[in-house]
Amino acid sequence: MSSTQKPPVVNHLIASLPPVDRARFLQHCEPVDLVFDTVLCKPGEVYPFVYFPLTGFVSLMTIVSKHPALEVGMIGSEGMLGGTLALGVDTALLLGIVQGAGTALRMTLPHLKNELVINSALVRVLNRYVFVLMKQQSQSSACNSFHEVDARLARWLLMSHDRSHADYFHFTHQYLGDMLGVQRSAITIAAGVLRDKKLIRYARGKIHITDRLGLEAVSCECYAATAEDYFKKLAHPYERMVAVDSAGA
Repeated sequence: MSSTQKPPVVNHLIASLPPVDRARFLQHCEPVDLVFDTVLCKPGEVYPFVYFPLTGFVSLMTIVSKHPALEVGMIGSEGMLGGTLALGVDTALLLGIVQGAGTALRMTLPHLKNELVINSALVRVLNRYVFVLMKQQSQSSACNSFHEVDARLARWLLMSHDRSHADYFHFTHQYLGDMLGVQRSAITIAAGVLRDKKLIRYARGKIHITDRLGLEAVSCECYAATAEDYFKKLAHPYERMVAVDSAGA
């Protein structure tokens, strides 16, 4: 546990609960740090805990032998890790690994299962969230198959930006290549395209987003489609949890 004080609720799923249900729910949560590269769940294994990110984000990775794990989904303050428990499934389908350091609220499986019995509002919002997460994963699969690398890179940076609470990241080209399932050289070319358009700048593994709207314009359609799914299916609009004046932080 990172602190004896509970952080303010900024996770969208928890914030969408009615006040009484939310207060009871938070009594069984503990604040923890999300440490970069920490594995939170493994395919086929029971979730040790469920996580509701506040800052930072978790990548959902699929594993194919003799290849690097490929990212097929991303979870930040809009969602949770372990949503399939709402479907009665307590084993993980994918590898969950922290790719953006930050903080989260953590809950044990018994406590979440109890809440799913007594908290109908939680059941409704998690069912909708699982649907949206499934759409994100299917959209990601199509994106990886059909879209150009620079557009896919723009989409990935936007999704990270939405969840990271910062305008810069420490990602190497090799790391980004692994995330998108392409060679490092393809990322170098794609990042160069975005840099030449003055949408990002980068040096020594640090990428800084300099033109958010411009990056949205060159991203493939998958980013907007995923954001629209959140807006339509959840009780709140999918929005960045980052202050307007954070640019240059």
